[in-house]
Amino acid sequence: MATLKELEPQLLALSNEDKERVIQLLSRESFSLGRGIEKTPEVCGGSACIAGMRIAVWGLVEARRIGYSEADLLASYPGLSARDLVNAWAYTEAFSDEIEAEIMENEAVMDEAV
Repeated sequence: MATLKELEPQLLALSNEDKERVIQLLSRESFSLGRGIEKTPEVCGGSACIAGMRIAVWGLVEARRIGYSEADLLASYPGLSARDLVNAWAYTEAFSDEIEAEIMENEAVMDEAV
């Protein structure tokens, strides 16, 4: 069996579409919910974020809804990894009500600003 270190050059050479398919395949695997996700009151208003980053899970979900692919997200956030996205999607699935409420709250704030 190949190691990740051996596979890494091949994975990085994949097209964006193939990278997206790899991410989707990995997201079907069983990951413990919340791994790589943290909530800190002083960071992003306490929203669930990618661990060690100020990238809110609800923001990733919203970006995907408006048409960003996983490959686009990885390109837009250089520190973000495929595993981070897998963890974000798993968190979203487990806590969909929380994520939906945060998206709606953000939309309300944006509407007020306009």
